[in-house]
Amino acid sequence: MMGLFNGLQNAGQQLRGKASRSDDAAPEGSEPDETSVLDENEGSIIASLISQLRIGMDLSKVTFPTFVLEPRSMLERITDFMSHPELIFGAESENDPEERFLRVLSYYLAGWHIKPKGVKKPYNPVLGEFFRCQYDYANGTKGFYIAEQVSHHPPISAYFYISPANKLLITGELRPKSKFLGNSVATVMEGENRVTLLGRPDDGEYVLEMPNMYARGILWGRMVLELADQCVARNEKTGITCEMDFKAKGFFSGTYNSMSGKVKHKGSEMGDISGKWSDKMYFTPAASSSQKRMLFDARTMETPVPQSVAPEEEQEANESRRLWRNLTKAIQDKNMDAATEAKSSVEEGQRESRRKREESGNHYVPRFFELRDNRWMPKIKLPQDPTQDPNETVKLVRDWIWSSAP
Repeated sequence: MMGLFNGLQNAGQQLRGKASRSDDAAPEGSEPDETSVLDENEGSIIASLISQLRIGMDLSKVTFPTFVLEPRSMLERITDFMSHPELIFGAESENDPEERFLRVLSYYLAGWHIKPKGVKKPYNPVLGEFFRCQYDYANGTKGFYIAEQVSHHPPISAYFYISPANKLLITGELRPKSKFLGNSVATVMEGENRVTLLGRPDDGEYVLEMPNMYARGILWGRMVLELADQCVARNEKTGITCEMDFKAKGFFSGTYNSMSGKVKHKGSEMGDISGKWSDKMYFTPAASSSQKRMLFDARTMETPVPQSVAPEEEQEANESRRLWRNLTKAIQDKNMDAATEAKSSVEEGQRESRRKREESGNHYVPRFFELRDNRWMPKIKLPQDPTQDPNETVKLVRDWIWSSAP
């Protein structure tokens, strides 16, 4: 088996070098921004890394080379799902529960098209790292976001978003697990988004699972990022669900970034979801295929509202942008030696903090989140109706998120 694997590794090196010299075309049907070609030096580093791996191996303890990194933390990348509030703001005013569900579903599906160029992974957050920001919307309202790495082994990122005036609350946790699969790396996206329309408290939570992510072609062929496998969106109070199938492209057929789904209301078929999450998504009612409607068009959507983040010099030491600033600068400068050194420095600081806790017998306690009923929830007590006085809720949330370190 090892001889076979070494043979694949050597072939991968040769094919990588050949591809980087003469095959600059993206795989047929894929988006150019979703593919990567490694130069010969990068290919050699990847080949060296792969030689240490085994099929099915958990990659949580594997150190990846810095040139595959996206210059931001996973805690910040989660904000991609808050990029298109126009799709969900006002959903509580829809009297039809099926329409409210479709509005939430469109918001969720529209979050996937925002991604870095090429096949990149964000920084793995260190324990106690957090990212916080504010959104200032064109209608004069605000949104607030805080995410914290609450566990390192296993890695768990907890997050909270609220826009009181727009009657929207989102909480959740992300527990990614990566495995080596030969010519692919799979990231199993455990965890869930929980959306609450504050103007419709009787709806309860809309629970959204995530598809898995695959980096294809790491040994041979062109590297490409895909979403694949099944996941579910559901609302237990209204009895509406959507079973979604993110489709990986077949070797000879199919296309990239396509997905389909069946929406059901208390077991009865309500309609179908279809399209490409990087382009256009549609809903076709079961009662009439001629009433097919577009849920969103990713290529014509509004520009995401920029995040308002404090300057790095005003941030705390373990805020994401300040914590990783040397690594981010090195990546932007394309200085891989400096990037490796900066990344190692943060990771060594993590190991030193863990050693000190073990010596003192102290147990790490997250700052912003706590485990309740087996779910990571924010340590803030919101008013019973956060929308009754949005300004009061805004002050409460802002004071909590930007409170001084204990």
